[in-house]
Amino acid sequence: MSVKAGLAPEIPLEEIMKQREYIDKIRTILAVKYPVSPPKAYVHTYGCQGNVADSERIKGQLYEMGYVFTENREDADFVLFNTCAVREHAEDRVFGNVGALKPIKNEKKDMIIALCGCMMQQPHVSERIKKSYPYVNLVFGTFAVHRVPELLYKVLRSGKRVFETEEGEPAVAEGLPVYRDRDFKMWLPIMYGCNNFCSYCVVPYVRGRERSRSPEAVIEEAKELISLGAKEITLLGQNVNSYGKNSAYGVNFPRLLRMINDLPGDFKIRFMTSHPKDCTKELLDTMASCEKVARHLHLPFQSGNNRVLKEMNRGYTREDYLGLISYARKVMPDISLTSDIIVGFPGETYEEFLDTLSLIEEVRFTSLFTFIFSPRKGTKAENMEDPVTYKEKSSWFSLLLKKQESIAAKRCQSMLGNTYEVLVEGFTKENDGRLTGRTDGNINIDFEGDASLIGTYRKVKVTNALNWILSGELQ
Repeated sequence: MSVKAGLAPEIPLEEIMKQREYIDKIRTILAVKYPVSPPKAYVHTYGCQGNVADSERIKGQLYEMGYVFTENREDADFVLFNTCAVREHAEDRVFGNVGALKPIKNEKKDMIIALCGCMMQQPHVSERIKKSYPYVNLVFGTFAVHRVPELLYKVLRSGKRVFETEEGEPAVAEGLPVYRDRDFKMWLPIMYGCNNFCSYCVVPYVRGRERSRSPEAVIEEAKELISLGAKEITLLGQNVNSYGKNSAYGVNFPRLLRMINDLPGDFKIRFMTSHPKDCTKELLDTMASCEKVARHLHLPFQSGNNRVLKEMNRGYTREDYLGLISYARKVMPDISLTSDIIVGFPGETYEEFLDTLSLIEEVRFTSLFTFIFSPRKGTKAENMEDPVTYKEKSSWFSLLLKKQESIAAKRCQSMLGNTYEVLVEGFTKENDGRLTGRTDGNINIDFEGDASLIGTYRKVKVTNALNWILSGELQ
């Protein structure tokens, strides 16, 4: 492990080169096994954008091995599910989809089925896969993404199942090939792991402690993305605004933003996810002064009640959060705010839930990601007393959705007649003649247009607002 004082350890170059040797060996094996046409790989990603970025690095390795990609798992010779452990619903979907692969595997004996990601880093999950899904060939966790070639080579050569789910030394792997799924909106991981240990969250256990990539590596990749035609670069991390903390890089997140903002090119910068306890006035001032940084801040508050926030181990109060929002709007009056909310945290009362509703009313978010509490094995909240029924939590959840829908409808109405610059992302439905574009504030507007506009910035005037759906016309 390559480690310098105060710096995040990096996977040694020798290890990366060893994996490239395995890539060459697998390419030779596959060329013999599939002499007519290259083998096909199907990769499906669950969960956050960090998982998507991991999948792009896995796909980069698969592509160099000789695989091409398919959207149809029935056609695939290699199937990979990159899993998420944050919500129970996501886990249930994975188990259901793995079960659905069994009849396909019965028909295609040589198909290799692989599972990776946060779920697989949990011992009880990997053990369940080992016992109940014998047709799964390869399982690896979040610490082994750079070792995909070595692990797959073992499967191909031995024909035996391979499980690699031990928690490794938290480190950063540089120099991995990347197969990017999008050609103008691109992901750029800047850090991995989390030190916060929110009482409901499994991320620190499956992703390890915080480690930041070097600013030099981040800037080099940003330059590469710009050269590839990126119109939007999203910086990723479990907690991006703690980038560089406790390191010897001498570069914190606001400074990193400025460094990327100063790179030449026609592109926008987004980032997620931020934690309120690490969101500083310096960061907000930086956003305000950097013309390429989108006026959108995703800042999860989770609960509007101080007692619940303390039980969640969030590290801030309602007053702290509202102070940040007030300052953000002072320096960026046009900022768009989005957030995450957990409804029904163990021990939360209805009166405490009403504090969340009142915070929503006060802040008036552009949009929200809302969840009913889902206990995660191994977290502190898993064993907390939870007397409120799921049915009652669901009724609270409905009230929250109704409140936010009302706020969103009023916000949409306020946008009528205004013209916005949008990044044209694609058709609303395949070839239906209506495109969708995203504003600087992360709001979608639909309008008529043709495929030549996709991937460009265009001006669109809002002509219709139906609840939270906006339509417009090109200017």
